[in-house]
Amino acid sequence: MSTQQTAQIFIKNNSDGNANIILVHQNSSNGTQTGHWDAAPGATVGPLTVYFETGFGAAGILDYWWVSLSVRDGSRPGQYTCGGSITSQVWKECQLQHADAGQNLTFTVDTTTFSINAKSGACTASMVKTAPYSAITNVFVLMLENHSFDNIFAMSGIPGIKAATTSDSNSYKGVTYHVAKGAPVTMPTDPGHEFQDVVEQLAGAGARYPRGGHYPAINNSGFASNYATTTTEGDKPPTAAIGAIMACFDTAKQLPVTYQLATEFAICDRWFSSIPGPTWPNRFFVHGASSAGLDHSPSTAEIAGWESVAGFTYPKGSIYDAMNNARIKWRLYNDSADAYSDDPKRFGLGGIAQVSAIKGINILDVHSLSTFAADVQGAYPYAYTFIEPNYGDVLHNTYAGGSSQHPLDDVYGGENLIKAVYEAIRNSPLWNSSLLIITYDEHGGFYDCVAPGAAPAPNDNSPSTLNNFGFTFDQYGVRVPAIIVSPLIARGTVDHTVYDHASVLATVERLYSLHPLTQRDAKANDVRHLFSLSTPRTDCPTRLKNPVPKPAPRALQTEAHLAAIEAEPLPQSGNLVGFLQIMLKTDLELAAGSEAQKAAILANFKNIKTKGDAQAYTRSVMQKVADASKART
Repeated sequence: MSTQQTAQIFIKNNSDGNANIILVHQNSSNGTQTGHWDAAPGATVGPLTVYFETGFGAAGILDYWWVSLSVRDGSRPGQYTCGGSITSQVWKECQLQHADAGQNLTFTVDTTTFSINAKSGACTASMVKTAPYSAITNVFVLMLENHSFDNIFAMSGIPGIKAATTSDSNSYKGVTYHVAKGAPVTMPTDPGHEFQDVVEQLAGAGARYPRGGHYPAINNSGFASNYATTTTEGDKPPTAAIGAIMACFDTAKQLPVTYQLATEFAICDRWFSSIPGPTWPNRFFVHGASSAGLDHSPSTAEIAGWESVAGFTYPKGSIYDAMNNARIKWRLYNDSADAYSDDPKRFGLGGIAQVSAIKGINILDVHSLSTFAADVQGAYPYAYTFIEPNYGDVLHNTYAGGSSQHPLDDVYGGENLIKAVYEAIRNSPLWNSSLLIITYDEHGGFYDCVAPGAAPAPNDNSPSTLNNFGFTFDQYGVRVPAIIVSPLIARGTVDHTVYDHASVLATVERLYSLHPLTQRDAKANDVRHLFSLSTPRTDCPTRLKNPVPKPAPRALQTEAHLAAIEAEPLPQSGNLVGFLQIMLKTDLELAAGSEAQKAAILANFKNIKTKGDAQAYTRSVMQKVADASKART
C-alpha cells in the first residue's frame, strides 16, 4: 500500500519582469493543489504544499504539473503557460518520489522554461506564449435568452440607470398597458421576436421594413399590439395577459443573484442586441461580428446549404478561427447536463450548444459545465471561454426545465447558472485577472423604453442568400441586460457606453492584439475602460444569494399530449430545425471521412418528417457523441 507524503514547493521567477505565477499540482489520489503569487524579477515565492504517494502501489500514481506566468514588464511581457509533455498538451508529468518527501523544493520558471527541480530527478518543460500581457488573462462570457433591459432592471431601483417608469405605456385596441412591477416568472405564450415582429414593436403596429432601405422611425410603441396579435412563436396570449409584455421584474426580490452582481460590479444600460431580430443571428454575432447575412431564424433549406460547407460559415471567420491563428487557447462550455434547473427536462435538444453550428466547431469541443468549477481550479490556459445555458424542452416548444431563462421557462435555472459560474471563477486562482460578461442574446419581445440607434454594418461581403428582408445590418436591436464582473471594476458602476454583442469580440481582440473580423467589431466599444482599479478588490463576495424557486410546479403535460406533439410535422424554421442541423453536422463529423457512411446519414436524415423523428435522431446522435467522448478519454 502506498504512503501519502508532502513537500513544500517554492518557485523562482527567473524572468526579468514582474510577474504573476500560478502553479498547479495534481495526481489521481491526492487531488489538485494550486498556489498563486506575485513575484518580482528573481524573487522566490511560495510555498505550495503538495501531496503525493510513495511506496508499494505508487508507481501508477503519476504527478502532473502546470504553471502560468503573466509577465507585466521586462524584455518579454506576455502570458505564458507550460507546454506540457508527450502525453498532454497542458500538463507536464514529473513524479515525486521518496527522496522528495518532507523536502522544500524550489522550481524555476521564465518565459522559455519551467524546471521541476525535484530531489529525485529534475524535469523541464517549455513555456509557450499564449497572449500579449494584459491585466485580464481570462475572459468568460455567459449569454442567456430573450429578455430586454427594462424587463430585468427597470424596477430594480438601481440609481443612475436609464430605465422605464410606470408612466411608460403601449396601447392596443383602446387599452393602455403601463410598465408595472412584478413580471410573471413564466409567460403564458412566447412573445414574438422574429425580424418583422421587432419592426412592429419598435416602430408601431403595421410598420414594415422597406427592403434595403432605412429602418422605420422608432418610437417603441408596438410591443403590446405585437404581443396581442403575432403568431410567429405560437398562440396569441389571453387578452388578460397582454400587459405581461410591459411588466418588469422586481429585481431585488425576484432575481436576487442578478441584482447582487449588477450592484456589486458594473451594469451597462446601453448594451443592444446586434440586430433587431431573433436568437440565431444575434448569437452568431457574438462569435463573428456578423450573421453572414442571416436576419431571421434559420430554415430547413438554409441549413441544407450550411451542410455543404460543414456548418455555418462567416466570410471573415469566427473569433475562434482568429484565436487559432494567433495560437491563443479558448474553451466552450454548456449546461448539457441540465444541472441548474429546478424542473429539468431531458429531451436532448436543449442540451445542444448553438455555437457548434459553426464550421470548425465540433460538438465534442463543447464541455459540460458540470466540470467548470473543478477545471478553473487546475491547469486553465484558456484566454477566452464562452458558456451557453441549457435551452430546455425545445422539442415540445415549451423550453421548460432549462437554464436559459427563456420566457416560457422560469428564471430560476438561469439565476442558478449565473451563481454557479460566478462562484466558480470567484473562488479560483484566476479571479484577480478575470473578466466575466453576462448578457442576453435578444430581447424576446419584451418592452424596452430606449430607442436603439444606427449600427456599423459588418461590410464583410456576406451573401444575400440568408437575407429574407433585405436588411442592411445598420440598425441595432433592442436593448438587453449586461453585467460586467471583475475585481478591477469599482463597486456600483453604472456604464452608459453603447455596446452590442460585437463588443465582446472588440474586448477580446484589443486585450490580446487580434485584428477585428468585420467593421462591426472594428468600430465597437469595448469594456476595458471599466477596469478603473489599479489593484484587485478584496471585498467581492465569494458566495451569492440563492435564487428564488418558482411559486408552484409547472403542470406536467400528459403522455397523450406529448405524443400528439411528436406526431406533428417538423416546422420549416426556428430553433428545433436549427438544433437538428447541429445533430446532422455532428453525425457527419463523427463519420470520420467515410463517404458511404455520410451518404447513409444524409439519406436517413431526409426521412425525418416529424418532431418524434427528430427526437429519436437526436438521441441516436448524442449516443454517438457519448461514445466518441469516452474514446477520447
